[in-house]
Parts: sequence; C-alpha cells; structure tokens
Amino acid sequence: MVELQIINKVLKDKDTSLLDMNDITRDYFNQYQEEYDYIMEHKQEYGNVPDLETFITKFQDFDVVNVSESTEYLVNTFREEYLYSQSVPVLTKMAELLQTDAYAAVDYLKKELPNLQISGVSKGVDIIANAQERLEEWQNTKNSSGTHFIPTGFQEIDEDLGGWHKGEELVVLFARTGQGKSWVLIKMLEHAWKVYHAKVGLLEPEMSANKTGYRFDTLHQHISSTALYRGEDIRGYEKYIDKLSTSKIPFYVTHPKDFNRKVTVSKLKSWVEANHINILAVDGISYLQDERKERGDNTTTQLTHISEDLMQLSIDLEIPVLVVVQSNREGQMNEDLDLTNIRDSDGIAYNASIVLSIQQKETGLQIQNIKARNAKVGIKWVYMWDTDKGTFDYIPQPEKGEEDEEKAEDLRRRYHDKEEEEY
Repeated sequence: MVELQIINKVLKDKDTSLLDMNDITRDYFNQYQEEYDYIMEHKQEYGNVPDLETFITKFQDFDVVNVSESTEYLVNTFREEYLYSQSVPVLTKMAELLQTDAYAAVDYLKKELPNLQISGVSKGVDIIANAQERLEEWQNTKNSSGTHFIPTGFQEIDEDLGGWHKGEELVVLFARTGQGKSWVLIKMLEHAWKVYHAKVGLLEPEMSANKTGYRFDTLHQHISSTALYRGEDIRGYEKYIDKLSTSKIPFYVTHPKDFNRKVTVSKLKSWVEANHINILAVDGISYLQDERKERGDNTTTQLTHISEDLMQLSIDLEIPVLVVVQSNREGQMNEDLDLTNIRDSDGIAYNASIVLSIQQKETGLQIQNIKARNAKVGIKWVYMWDTDKGTFDYIPQPEKGEEDEEKAEDLRRRYHDKEEEEY
C-alpha cells in the first residue's frame, strides 16, 4: 500500500524530492517499478513530473488515492518494508549455510550486512554551528599530542609529517620488488612498539612469524640478519630473547591461513578489536579480498573498495593503518616514483592520507612523500641502510639553492681553466 501512496504523493505534489532526498530508487518498488520509471524518465526529458491526467492515460488501471500521511511516515514505512524484503533472502541463505559451515555463514552475513543498512536523510555537518566541537578537538590534540600521533621510526619524517595520526590515517608504502619496503614497514612497527608501547598487528603473507621476528630482532637490537638466517653464533642472543620475552606489550604477526586464506577488512577489524591493537599493517594489499565485489568488477575496482574499507576501519577504530603496495612496471623507468606508478589502482592513492615511495638510489635508500593531506609533498629523505645490522642513518641532502651554487661554481672553475689554457 505504501508504494501506491508514495507514487500518488509524487504525482499530486508534482515533485520528486521525496524520492531524491531520501535516496529512494527503483529497487525499493516491487509492484510499481514501471510507474516509477515513467515518472523519472518524463522528468528527465521534459523537466517536470507528468500531470495526473497524462499519467492515467499511460497507466489506466492505476488507483488514484488521497494521501494524508506525513512524508516522514511514508518514508519510514517504505524503508522498513524494503529492509524486510532485502533481509529475508539473506537470513534464509545464512540459515542454510549454518547447517554445514558456521564460519561461512558468519562471513556471508558480515559481507551482506552493509547492504542491509538504510541511512536516513543526510543533512551533512554544519561546521559553523559545530565550531565548538572543532575547538575542543584542537585543544585535545594540542594538550596531548603524544597520544594523538604515533612516531614513524624515522626522526626526520616525524619532523615533516608529525607521525601517524590515530584515526583517519591510511598510509601507503609502495615500491618495486626488492627495494626494502617490507624492512621499512617492520622498522616503523618496531619503533611504534618500542617508543609508543603500541600493540602492533601485522598481516604478513610472505614470511613466517619467526622470519618476521628475525627482522624485528635485527631492527630492535641490530643483531646480524645474516647470522640469524644462517644459524651462526650470536653472542648474547639467548639473554636478549629471555629479556624480550618478559615484555607485556604484544607484537602480533598473522598470516592469511589464519583467516582460512580469505582475508577481508571485516575479519581484520574483528582481529584488531579482539586483540586491542593500536596500529595495523598489511604487507601486501593484493592479499586482501573485496567484500563488496560484484560480477564483472576488475582488480582496480576491488582494490579501490578495499582501500576505502581500510580507511573506514582506521576511522572506526581510531588507529593508523599502514599498507604495502607494489609499484607497476612503469615505475622502474622513472627517476622518482609518482602516484601513477601505484599498481592496479588509482583508488588506493585517492583513499590514502599519506603515500610514501621507497627507492634504492646511488645516494642511499630514498623515501619520498608523494601525498600527504596535512603536510608538504615532494619531500625526500635519504638513508644509509645497513641491511645486515638494520640501521638507517640519515644523509642530509643539499638544498636546491646549494646545488645551483655548486653547479655555478663548477662552471666558473671550468671557464677559468679554459681561459688560462687559451692564454
């Protein structure tokens, strides 16, 4: 009945705002989809809702009724009916899955739940009326900046970026294979664990927990990476491990097999919540599966969905999320990587709050700020990286003016030498 009432109200008011403002689309209608289509197509072509007489000429069996109910009642009732119609098949299928596989049933429900949420009218946020709330947030950040940011592990990057913000922070680290991005990621996590006492969560698809632990030991205590992997004698390693084991701050490393090899953002969110993790890292976004995937979606679309969901996870749980992404082949040809070199998806860069490229240069390991919402972009930090000891020593780079002066001095010297030869 409410479908009929809504169509009648739109025709009487000659206005589709009831539909537009409440995001009521064709899918909401079961019995009157053709009538809905005709109204919307007429408005698009002629700029107005058809007259009742015009409409009746097209749909002669349509029941014209008087509608006295409020818009709020019609919309709420319509949404409730729509939600019911959408929920029944989902709950039916979940009941069937529960008969054989409870895990699959829960995963299916998690996937479908976002589709069963119907939001009300979006009015936005009045940033004038809500200015006091903004002031309070700024004061809290100013008075306790140490609790709002997690250090990156690189002092120079902290000075320029301020560290990782706790919430609404999706950091993308990208590079070609073999450039050291996983090492940089683990160094950042180790520093957060050591200095901030953060509970770390790392999805590591390519290395075992023990091999990841070896890298942690190298970065944390500068123990030879080669000696660890080869099983060579390491003086004091047993004593170091005994002391490390007494720490009450966890550093969790998980693998796709722990999620039945179907890692989704929803599963990661549950894992983070269960272990009270303060910073989450994913060493390879391509290992995640898109929960919103539909038939025909390509890799770019799926990775865009995943990056959107990871940013939402950061907002919901108020933790930074760090993600490693592969560079495309074109990136190998560039002197410096840029956002177009992120493999398979522009959406990843779009959703990220910070994007850092990592490249091996003759001058050292270069980390460059490609994107930052709240800092200057294009900054380059170069480090002398000892892969065996896990040390990163900053190499100051000459300013542009200094480079120009050096070039000018070189030209002057060469010109002076040439004059002396001619003389």
